[in-house]
Amino acid sequence: MEFTSSVVQYLVLIFVFLIGLAVLGIIILAVLDMTQTGDAIRRNYPVIGRFRHLFSTLGEFFRQYFFAMDREELPFNRAQREWVKRAGEGHGNTVAFGSTRNVSVVGTPIFVNAAFPPLDNQFARSEPLVIGATARVPYHAPSFFNLSGMSYGAISRPAVTALSKGCAKAGVWMNTGEGGLSPYHLKGGCDVVFQLGTAKYGVRDVDGNLDDAKLREVAGHDAVKMIEIKLAQGAKPGKGGILPGTKVNAEIAKIRGIKEGADSLSPNRHDGVDDWDDLLNLIEHVREVSGKPTGIKTVMGDGAGMAGLFDAIVKRGEACAPDFVTIDGGEGGTGAAPMPLIDLVGMSIREALPRLAILRKDAGLKDCIRIVASGKLVNPGDVAWALAAGADFVTSARGFMFSLGCIQALKCNKNTCPTGITTHDPSFQKGLVVEDKYKRVAAYAKSIVKEVETIAHSVGVAEPRLMRRSHVRIVQPDGGSVSLEEIAANYQVHK
Repeated sequence: MEFTSSVVQYLVLIFVFLIGLAVLGIIILAVLDMTQTGDAIRRNYPVIGRFRHLFSTLGEFFRQYFFAMDREELPFNRAQREWVKRAGEGHGNTVAFGSTRNVSVVGTPIFVNAAFPPLDNQFARSEPLVIGATARVPYHAPSFFNLSGMSYGAISRPAVTALSKGCAKAGVWMNTGEGGLSPYHLKGGCDVVFQLGTAKYGVRDVDGNLDDAKLREVAGHDAVKMIEIKLAQGAKPGKGGILPGTKVNAEIAKIRGIKEGADSLSPNRHDGVDDWDDLLNLIEHVREVSGKPTGIKTVMGDGAGMAGLFDAIVKRGEACAPDFVTIDGGEGGTGAAPMPLIDLVGMSIREALPRLAILRKDAGLKDCIRIVASGKLVNPGDVAWALAAGADFVTSARGFMFSLGCIQALKCNKNTCPTGITTHDPSFQKGLVVEDKYKRVAAYAKSIVKEVETIAHSVGVAEPRLMRRSHVRIVQPDGGSVSLEEIAANYQVHK
């Protein structure tokens, strides 16, 4: 009994001590809050005011997992992410009891099924397509669905490696992003598109100008199939890339040709490219030096602006034309960009792509210039819509990130990505196991291709690129739908 009594007394003393420690801590926090001048809420409501910041921080987490419905969340909802996850894991994506998608939402695409579709043994198959037929080394691109630009630096070493290996296994190309060509892009043996950004990372001289010798060296890799001159991307048109100095380690600095530990800021456009003619000169120069098909990546502000490109090509002749145009939508993603640009600048891919396809057709350049669509196209329906709207190829970055295990934590710019994708912190990177993740990358890409082929089969065509705007109807505010062909016909086309 005496032993039990002593234990109880000891526990009571510990409890009292902890209570006293907690009270002391609260008093200290209260004093700190009342004397600080940076936060009015904490100053007026000591201690309690701290919960506002805590709940604001946790709100994002709780909305994602507990409160948001499957198709409500942005930038990507749970249904989209789960489809990618199941595809990457090789699980079936069949569902039961009916669609959970609200098909009355304005802008929803609805595909027009054929009255007498091909039989199952006539199933639609995608075919390779040549890009840059007149280049010294044309590219026979095997897949209509490919990986969009993500730089080594913006994403981690294991992420780039897994993507490279996965793209090779799936037979799709990988875009380097503007951060230069790293050993990890080449490690998997996939086809590579080298992105030439405004800062000329990886092919720049000491002053930041294009170094032809370095460009020739990069293009000399057999894996490098094309050069993409980046003018703009959807998340930040009119502003260059941003890589925080915390991500610029010695290796990344060497690959890019920049200073270690310093913020890496790209110019907002290519120096010396002041109009469409200057751009065509740059395209011809890069194609001549590299020998590889050369195109551009940009964002449409309005149809009249892009029409200037086609006017310049028609005036000078097809030989000066880019081999491809990658059109990114204003809803495109990035690791870091100002909110006004992410939210408000740049035409959506849903409007820009049909406009670009019409401009190309009216200029008589359909067989000369390939269109690559990008911007939040991560599921089969998105990709099928883009092909029907006029794209020859579709690229995705965030879809592939989901296949790597991205949970949309929205910490891409903080070097604290919990899945190891966008961080260079080894403690986080260890969670990304390349030998597992590359298989998921490949499975995701193959699932997209297979299910887009299924949609093409349903609408009655033998190859996904044979889908046309007449095969898609778009839901209108009155609940009805109209053909995408009819909508596109109403666009003002520059003459």
